Amino acid sequence: MTTTAAPAFARPAADEHAPYYSRYIDLVPDTDLLDYLQRQLELAAAFLRGIPAELHEHRYAEGKWSIKEVVGHLADTERIFAYRALRFARADQTPLAGFDENTYVPAGSFDARDFGSLVDEWVHVRLATLALLRGLDGDAPLRRGKANDQEISVRALAWVMAGHVDHHAAILRERYLGAS
Repeated sequence: MTTTAAPAFARPAADEHAPYYSRYIDLVPDTDLLDYLQRQLELAAAFLRGIPAELHEHRYAEGKWSIKEVVGHLADTERIFAYRALRFARADQTPLAGFDENTYVPAGSFDARDFGSLVDEWVHVRLATLALLRGLDGDAPLRRGKANDQEISVRALAWVMAGHVDHHAAILRERYLGAS
């Protein structure tokens, strides 16, 4: 299996994404991003599978998502960001719409699903993301497109996906499971 050279996935410059996404990108350490995404897959899947069944539908406050809904949100969001990365990597300049996670989550009916199937779905989405990113060559990771009226590069999307998982894993640990 060939892996894209590390410089193609170096930390994105500030002009490669909207300022909002810095909150996710800044969570990711300076490292080989593709290796980080692979390690994150393994660690996050083990963490999620270790959450006791009696907590799967737990919400840390009224109006907040359950743990099942958080996992469903992770899969949905990564799928959307990977789709954006595919379109932009293939030089598609069609502007893409945004999405409202607060509409997606209830429509996903995640609380009605088996928790293991939700974790498995996220794992499969991440594996597909890794296959996509590892298959990019040349300047594809540097290509940009517009999503939600904001320009973003393919590599910035990859860093956002990593940081998004770290962000939600920290929330799960701190607010749902009471760990620090």
